[in-house]
Amino acid sequence: MAQSFRQTDILELARKQGKVTVEDLVARFGVTHQTIRRDLSDLADAGELERVHGGAMLPSGVSNLGYEDRRDLNTNAKAEIAARCAATIPNDCSVFLNIGTSTEAVARALLQHRNMMVITNNINVANILVANPEIDIMVAGGKLRRSDGGLTGATTRDVIEQFKVDIAVIGCSALDHDGDLLDFDIEEVHVSQTILQQARASYLVADHSKFQRSAPARIASLGEIDSFFTDAPLTASLDRLCRDWGTDVVLT
Repeated sequence: MAQSFRQTDILELARKQGKVTVEDLVARFGVTHQTIRRDLSDLADAGELERVHGGAMLPSGVSNLGYEDRRDLNTNAKAEIAARCAATIPNDCSVFLNIGTSTEAVARALLQHRNMMVITNNINVANILVANPEIDIMVAGGKLRRSDGGLTGATTRDVIEQFKVDIAVIGCSALDHDGDLLDFDIEEVHVSQTILQQARASYLVADHSKFQRSAPARIASLGEIDSFFTDAPLTASLDRLCRDWGTDVVLT
């Protein structure tokens, strides 16, 4: 395999998994450790990946991945997380779903629910739920972000403040080692904070790739979340913090 093609495939794997390891890549491509390390160094020099011990990961920074790339990242894990989350949401309740591919997965998992109201600032969520006539859909107005169908801004927050929902289900772009939920867009952060304020219970849905990323804007702490649905065990220190906070960690 030509080096350029191999590096393209390595980058695609990193986008899907969040991280790649030297050992896995050696086995996958049938080349030497030295060759893979050189590939990872080239990708790091180009700003595509960030070298870490034993491999590389998507770079941290102040800008998010493109939406289609995020949609293709860990799709099976997101579906399993969403199914587990939706199983805890009863019929006959009100739910808020915010912007993100993980909350879109929750919307798909809610398609068999009955007699619900879903409020969302995510046009994609609304379009998914249209298929279920048993769900009333309220779309929070605001400025439309064409890149991902999100609605943000002061108007969005004003609409959200008119509601008091049973459950808020939110996603995030990154989860810091101290349990802080992080995102890239400060307007989106302000909307998520308003959502949490207007909910009786709050759920976070986030796959393991969020543990390996960083973002500059803080949404909240896991200590403010009632249930965290994810697909990988937390570090011992973060797991201990969640127990102290009373945050239920649900692994798929």
